[in-house]
Amino acid sequence: MLKRLAAYIGEYKKQTLLTPVMIIFEVSLEVAIPFLMARIINIGIANSDTSYITTTGLTMIGIALFSLLFGALAARFSSTAAAGFAKNLRAALFSSVQEFSFANLDKFSTASLVTRLTTDVTNAQNTFMMLIRMAVRAPLMLLSSILMTISINSSLAVIFLLASPLLGAILAWVISIAHPRFLKMLKQYDKMNAVVQENLIGIRVVKAFVRENHETEKFTDASNRVRQLQFEAERVVVWTMPIMQFVIYACMLAIAWFGGVKVIKGTMLTGDLMSFMSYAMQILISLMMLSMVFVMVIITRASYERILEVLDEEPTIQNPVDGGLTSVNDGSIEFSSVSFSYSIGSEEKTLKDIELNIQPGETVGIIGATGSAKTTLVQLIPRLYDVQSGSVHVGGHDVREYNLQTLRDAVAMVLQNNVLFSGTIRENLKWGNEHATEEDISKVCRIAQAHDFILSFPDGYDTNLGQGGVNLSGGQKQRLCIARALLKNPKIMLLDDSLSAVDTATDNLIRTGLRKHLKGMTVLIIAQRIASVMDADKIIVLDEGTISTVGTHADLMRSSEIYSEVYFSQRKGVDEHGA
Repeated sequence: MLKRLAAYIGEYKKQTLLTPVMIIFEVSLEVAIPFLMARIINIGIANSDTSYITTTGLTMIGIALFSLLFGALAARFSSTAAAGFAKNLRAALFSSVQEFSFANLDKFSTASLVTRLTTDVTNAQNTFMMLIRMAVRAPLMLLSSILMTISINSSLAVIFLLASPLLGAILAWVISIAHPRFLKMLKQYDKMNAVVQENLIGIRVVKAFVRENHETEKFTDASNRVRQLQFEAERVVVWTMPIMQFVIYACMLAIAWFGGVKVIKGTMLTGDLMSFMSYAMQILISLMMLSMVFVMVIITRASYERILEVLDEEPTIQNPVDGGLTSVNDGSIEFSSVSFSYSIGSEEKTLKDIELNIQPGETVGIIGATGSAKTTLVQLIPRLYDVQSGSVHVGGHDVREYNLQTLRDAVAMVLQNNVLFSGTIRENLKWGNEHATEEDISKVCRIAQAHDFILSFPDGYDTNLGQGGVNLSGGQKQRLCIARALLKNPKIMLLDDSLSAVDTATDNLIRTGLRKHLKGMTVLIIAQRIASVMDADKIIVLDEGTISTVGTHADLMRSSEIYSEVYFSQRKGVDEHGA
């Protein structure tokens, strides 16, 4: 796991390697200080040699200063390397998500992906910094200090050797118990973030229905659950430090007792005992550091698994091995025996045996009850999902033969949810074509009936939309999304209930503009209002995932009971309203 993640160190290898080098110099100098202190006591003080005490003391000060310098450099290099590692890891995660198909995205909630990109990566960053710093310093200091204690008095050093197996057993127990608890805690983090995201997206609805208290209670419950799970996980971890301290302080007491006896008997010098105690403190500090590293690794192991889960997710939709076709001949569309289900292997099909042929330049309406799979049908055209059986052809070729960018550049889709991004109106429109001229932008906005309302803003096309276009009405958002799609100059335009928020007159003007200015473009319009599709070249009536019938408005009024019933129910509503 760690080996795989190490690949994301990238251009920060130099800082990563320099950190342990600086640590080696720092520890080497630090270990020498107790040794010199012992010599001051055993030689300088014992012989009342002021000159020796002064010289050795100045040497100790110099060593301490150089040790501090190397420690500071190690801190700087480790911080830079860890921040760079996190940057690369976060970029890799984000890039992986961008490659996901809709089917992949259905497996992960938005809140979960946000948690993985933030909390989990931060955990990984902190642990990485500890691994290249503390995880090098602690074992090196531990080993050096133990070797020095053995050189001073091997019989006293046996005390540490007896304590080591006990400490190792404690750490192994903590890891086995705590890891699944931290994994459970992070999953609850996902749920808490989902509550936050849902609330912030729907904050206007919350306020309109005066549900602030309800939402606050819901978030508090989620937050308390995170706290409870975190407490359960850390309740195991917190025992690590006091147990280790108990074992080490017991070792210190044993050293003081047996060492004191040796000094009294004259088999050990006072300076050596003082030095031995200093090395014992270094061993204690090293073990404390190791315990912190182990705790962090326990916490981060769950985060690493969640990160790798995203990185290992294979996009279900990929380019052909040879790169695929790089041009689309025309806007023709053909469905041949197409069946589709969102759950692979499920007996329940969302679309069943769809047979459909659409010629280039045709305007096709699609109507049907809610849940009749209208959106699913059009999402197969730009290959947002792949069919389970049958095939979808665009421009005479199976969509699976195309390079994805080529196919999706040729198919513009205006989704049910009108998504705009932070920035100006012009910046949002240029998503359709970043090289579009002012004339191009103005033209598509006139077709989409957006030009006039844009100019009504003080800043016109440079108006800042705010996050998600909060400054616009639903109808204005729809018109901007249609204009943005038109800037792609696609061969096929898919309007997925994209005129529902505009009035009937504007709806008619947009459809007239599409017919007049964009001849040759195939247009599919999903609509609830029959008025929006009645002048289409043909209309598809979907019923529970199957095509009930296809024909013109006049044909369907005669042959389709579903269509005629919807028409008369809508016409009755219009007549009553007019009356």
